[in-house]
Amino acid sequence: MGEAMADPEKPALDERASGASASARPSEHGHAAVVVPDGGLQAWSTVVGAWLILFSTFGFAYAFGVFEDYYVRVYLSNSSPSSISWIGSVQFMLPYFLAPFVGQVFDDGGFHKLEIFGGVLFTFSVFMLSLAQPNKYYQVFLAQGIGMGLGLALTFLPSVLIVFHHFRRRSGLASGLVLSGSSIGAAVFPIMLNHLLPRLGFANTIRASGAIIPPCLLIGNLLMRTRRPPHKTPNPFKHIWAFFVDVPYSWALLASLTGFTGLYFPAVYIQLMSVQRGVDTNLAFYSVTMLNAFGTVFRLLGTHAADRFGPMAVMIGCSFGAGAMIFAMLGLTNSGSLVVISLIYGSFYSTWLALGFPCMASLAKGPEEIGARGGIALAFGSIGTLISAPIQGALLTSEYHWIRPIAFAGLVDSGMRHVKSASGGDGAKKKEGRQVGGTE
Repeated sequence: MGEAMADPEKPALDERASGASASARPSEHGHAAVVVPDGGLQAWSTVVGAWLILFSTFGFAYAFGVFEDYYVRVYLSNSSPSSISWIGSVQFMLPYFLAPFVGQVFDDGGFHKLEIFGGVLFTFSVFMLSLAQPNKYYQVFLAQGIGMGLGLALTFLPSVLIVFHHFRRRSGLASGLVLSGSSIGAAVFPIMLNHLLPRLGFANTIRASGAIIPPCLLIGNLLMRTRRPPHKTPNPFKHIWAFFVDVPYSWALLASLTGFTGLYFPAVYIQLMSVQRGVDTNLAFYSVTMLNAFGTVFRLLGTHAADRFGPMAVMIGCSFGAGAMIFAMLGLTNSGSLVVISLIYGSFYSTWLALGFPCMASLAKGPEEIGARGGIALAFGSIGTLISAPIQGALLTSEYHWIRPIAFAGLVDSGMRHVKSASGGDGAKKKEGRQVGGTE
């Protein structure tokens, strides 16, 4: 899921807004010019390093659909689906909720501190998860929900932002490559978990899959380099009230909250639903992988369309499409329907996540507001992420009344397009002359 709204396409808008040359750009606060090479060994090494970080952290976290299925049926069978879903909700909420604070530390020169501490915490939490005992809910919640969630919060945003120390003109390509790490990880780890759990059991499976994480984090940190000197930045939230009286932006915040409340339903529950409805088990175990793998490809097309039609307009279409495919899950009864739903939903879902920050940037009055507005939007989105799966799990119940959570998630997700429309569907083009896009 993390991939989620904080997509690395976002800071590219900030970079373009400066109007500076690709080779040297003065900082916004009067510091010496910083060379942005737009390539070179150090720049591409940083891309590889950031890719490894996202592959091993968010890629592992996005396998939660596998854990949800296994916990409900086997490992935490004494707990309800709603209680179990709180684990994933907290895990995915923390990176969004803490994004404004992590971003401030990053701007103040704390990149390597964030990466090292976050990587150690994430790795420690994964191996603590392997020690959790069956039906000991609090042990799983602390390790996977709190520990891994905090580790994600400290590593995700810095890994996304660091490439913009090295790229301006090619920032879209570089950030897209970095983000593919989480998508590929989200395809690889579910396969590993589904194949190893029946053979090795829970503890050894977590240790075996978790053994991939430390080498990736170590190599990633050795490869990544920052180019901008540390400096104290002014508080971007100083004039926060002005954001909330901006009506289009306020509508967009509401859309962020409602969108995350419905969007993740298939990502969390599609494997459980496939198994419970008797879909071929071998294929059902690949459902989370298919959803993420398909999304990786089609997100590139979606972001290209956003360059032409505006991110808000494309995001509204994705909201409607994702909501429609959630309702289509009512027809998930065989292998063919599982593949089709995974393909189409994964496309809308990934594109929606990729366009979250560019949409908020399109409503900014200037580049100096982009980080603050985006951070606030992520914090609002974290509320939806936190409450979504537990609400859906409570509606599902242990008797598997699938129509209830599907109706809730589908209506919330489809209805979000009307909220987005109220914020200005072509906001990026309307403000093009005065903000982020106006310098190109």
